[in-house]
Order: sequence, then structure tokens, then C-alpha cells
Amino acid sequence: MKLASLFKAGVAAALLAGLGAQAQEIRIGLLTTLTGPLAPLGQHVRDGFNLAVEEEGGKLGGFATKVIVEDDQLRPDVAVQLATKLAERDKIQILTGVIFSNVAMAALKPAVENKVFFISPNAGPSQLAGKQCSPWFYATAWQNDQPHEAMGAHLQAAGVKKVYLVAPNYNAGKEALRGFKTAYKGNVVGESYPGMNQLDFAAEISQIRAAKPDAIYVFLSGGMGVNFTKQYAQAKLVSEIPMYSAFTIDAITLPAIGDAAVGTFQSNLWNADLKLPANEKFVQTFQKKFGYLPSNYAAQSYDSARLIAAALKLSGGQLTDKKAFANALRTAKFDSLRGPFAFNTNNFPIGDFYLLETVKRADGKVEQVTRKTILSNARDNYAGECRMATL
Repeated sequence: MKLASLFKAGVAAALLAGLGAQAQEIRIGLLTTLTGPLAPLGQHVRDGFNLAVEEEGGKLGGFATKVIVEDDQLRPDVAVQLATKLAERDKIQILTGVIFSNVAMAALKPAVENKVFFISPNAGPSQLAGKQCSPWFYATAWQNDQPHEAMGAHLQAAGVKKVYLVAPNYNAGKEALRGFKTAYKGNVVGESYPGMNQLDFAAEISQIRAAKPDAIYVFLSGGMGVNFTKQYAQAKLVSEIPMYSAFTIDAITLPAIGDAAVGTFQSNLWNADLKLPANEKFVQTFQKKFGYLPSNYAAQSYDSARLIAAALKLSGGQLTDKKAFANALRTAKFDSLRGPFAFNTNNFPIGDFYLLETVKRADGKVEQVTRKTILSNARDNYAGECRMATL
């Protein structure tokens, strides 16, 4: 009887332990930019992620999920403080939401020190794709060079001889133009690096006019993109010197830019008109819930949540086994809004990039339409430098 009682007690304890594991709460820190001119980007990131959680009844992968939202204010020092707070006080197991590369580089250190998985929905610094790659860091969008490399490849193939480049003066801006020049072999007749959150581009536009390029390539997000595009159109240069860009004109900025964006071209890994069942459902649901068209930032964040859900399901939600969860992240399958999704050896995605054109419909509405695929199954240029450590 004593042995039987002990056996029953052991079984009961095991069952309780299993129930406890199933009942555990997954804690995710969503650190993004929610103040300043670029706050709309963070809003899309937050709303896209939360929509995915809501669609699963608050349980990613079947596990109760708590999402703690913090505003990094686009300041690396604030990001360090908040990432530390999220890891040490809020006990998060996963960090996501970061948009800008300088913020990502700052937030990574406290995440790694606290063994927190960092799933980036946008920031893709070259350092983390190459020599500083980390088993704790995963990018679900791109390496920063790639969308710009895609447009460089397009303009090279189109035979454009002279280009003027504009990007903000921070890590990702410089990587953007470096990526463009990786694929574009024509003559770069000038480069401008305006300060972050600059809104007056009279000097840059004057320099462009004087340089007389065949086209310009611009990477300016949020309010910077709105003002530049309007001022460029006001200068009546769009027809004379065509404007190509990435993230300057998108679902976030287009309503504010309006007709000034017509006739411009963009590169992106996603667009609202992609004919994929998962994407069509996402766009419809997102618009109904939030009242605005999602951007690639919302789509990328939604994909990040879906990846986490698939990895949690595959690993049984046991984030205490870091190696098992890392393997689950690398191998989990989910319906990405961009189509088939897979990680390269450096935890950065392999994917397609598209050429978009901003047009005015017969009803007067301005929208972006997908024209063609520029790059297929694209891999970043830094994976060969990555010697991934093991957990």
C-alpha cells in the first residue's frame, strides 16, 4: 500500500507539473517607437502584433500570452533602460517591436545578458547578420541593405546612368545606400544624409537639381518621407528626375502625401495587394479593426507574432529549454503574409522583393500597386561572415 501510495503521488505530481507547464504565461516585451514624427511606424508594429495575439484568443501557440508595450522614443539609451526593465522586472522571455537599427543594437545587450529571445520585426543591422550574429537574435523582415539593393538592381537593369541618393544620418540610412550601391553600378552623382526627424529638405532638393541625375533614390521614413515627397513634387521635379524609394512612401505616409506621390516607385517585401489568402484575410481584418490600411511594418510584426506562435506550439511552450525554442524558431512553419518563409544560417530571412508604383485610380484614390518581382529568394550579403554560436 505504501508503494502504491507513493506511485499515485508521483503520478499526481507529474500531472500537476504538466498542467503547470501548460498554464504558464508567455511574457513578451514589445519595445517600439510611439512618440515623435516616426510614431506611426510603432503604432503599426503594435497593432499588427496585437491583432495576431487577439486572433489566437490571447494565446500564441495555445499558451496564455501577456504583451507589455514600451516606448523606446527612438533613443538607444531609453531602449537599454526599458529592455533591462522588461527582462529583469517584467520577466519577459521574448523581446520584439524594435524598428530602428541603432535602437536594436542598444537593446540587444540586455536581452542577451538575460537570455531573452529578440525577434526583430524590422531592424536588421549588418553587424547582426554577419560577424556579430547571435543565437538570441532573429529578424523577420530583412537585412537593412536588401530592400535598397533590390531597387539598385532594378535601376541597373533599367539602364539608368546617373542617380542621386538621400538617406537619414544613422546606421540603417548608411546601410541602405551601401546596399543600393551593391547592385547599382552606374554613376552616383551625389549623396545627402539629413538628420533624423529633419523636415525641411530645400537644401537637398537644390543639390539634386544642380547635380542633374537621371533619377533619385530616397530612404526617408514617416514624417521625413511625407515632407520630402511633397517638397520634391512642389519643386516640379518628379517628371524631370523620377523618384525611387524604399519606406518613404507606404501605407503610413501615402494618405498625408496624396497626389504628390503619383508617378513614384518603391521597393518592398510586401504590399497590401499581394494575392495570398493569408494576406488578403489580414488586410481585411486589420482595416476593419483599426480603421486604416496596414503597412509593411504591421505585416512584419504580425508575421513575427505568427512565428512565435508556431515556435511555441512546436516546442510545447517550454521557453526554459532555450536550445529547443531556438530550434523551433528556426524550423517552425506558418502562413507568412509575404509567402514562403525560411531563415538563412544567420537567422535572417530568405525572401522576395517587389517593385511598387504609386498610381491614381479612376475614382481619384491614390494607392500603391505591385508591378513585378525584382529579386527572388534573396539572401543578404553578410551570412557568410556569421559563425553562429550555440546556446
